[in-house]
Amino acid sequence: MIITKTPFRISFVGGGSDLPAYYTQRKGAVLSTTIDKYMYISTHKFFERDKIRCKYSQTETVDHVDELQHPILRTVLKDFDLNGIEVSSIADIPGGTGMGSSSSFTVGLLHNLTAYSGRDISKPELGAGACRVELDLLKEPIGKQDQYAAAFGGLNLIEFLPNGTVNVEPILITDQTRRELNANLKLYYIGNQRSASGILKEQKKNTAQKEKYDTLGKMVDLVYDLKDALTQGKLDNFGSILHKNWLLKQSLASGITNQRINNFYATALDAGALGGKLLGAGGGGFMLFYVPVHKQLAVDEAMQTLDAEPFNFNMETLGSQIIHIES
Repeated sequence: MIITKTPFRISFVGGGSDLPAYYTQRKGAVLSTTIDKYMYISTHKFFERDKIRCKYSQTETVDHVDELQHPILRTVLKDFDLNGIEVSSIADIPGGTGMGSSSSFTVGLLHNLTAYSGRDISKPELGAGACRVELDLLKEPIGKQDQYAAAFGGLNLIEFLPNGTVNVEPILITDQTRRELNANLKLYYIGNQRSASGILKEQKKNTAQKEKYDTLGKMVDLVYDLKDALTQGKLDNFGSILHKNWLLKQSLASGITNQRINNFYATALDAGALGGKLLGAGGGGFMLFYVPVHKQLAVDEAMQTLDAEPFNFNMETLGSQIIHIES
């Protein structure tokens, strides 16, 4: 049996510039961190050597890989030409909540099956391989940030160049800055799991408009402002940069926000948050806020009046890992 553990991610600024509609024309960039919430994938030989069993939110047992309904499992298992295998997944957080779950699943699956096949794989290869599966083979209307974040782990500035190259630059901060940042970040689950595909398709189409394209350019500029704030330990600027990014992001597509989400956001800011954003493409899931510690009780109480519960987490640094191998 082989078990992999692959983190989910929180994207701070720059999301949307990792879509091909933007970065094929101008360099995109995102600043994000992975957190201590994970996708676990386990594999082992299946008792019936001529069949495949996959367990996720459903259980499938098939005679041939082409019969699998799960698109990522079908595509990746076909790529590895494996039979007589059982694959199971368990996640700390459900899909459709804005933390890159599908890409964490893809990265973890590739990592696991590469080890199952007796080979090693580097972090850049994991990120590129997951992008190939999701963007090239499955034609998903998504970007490249989630795959590289899950593969590498940590607090990173990720750049997407017009030639297709992806650069991952770790953000080097002091232990004190890391502790303070982690302490001042607050997550709230507001419900409404959703698929990002519709919003991202609209955003891709809208990127052809000069106004939307220029908005993404301003969001990319904020990535480097946030990098400077972090490396210089100026966390007072963190909330305001998040706020600027969120105001810009709302204009990219119609489904990103709504009156309910705006109400959550305004409530948190009125109670003491300095800035925030909705995670993922939009529509629901988790909201992130930068809240000084002395204001957090007030923000928690205000958000709970709207049935949004705080969700505890810590930043992590390791990325996708193999945590168990047993022959």
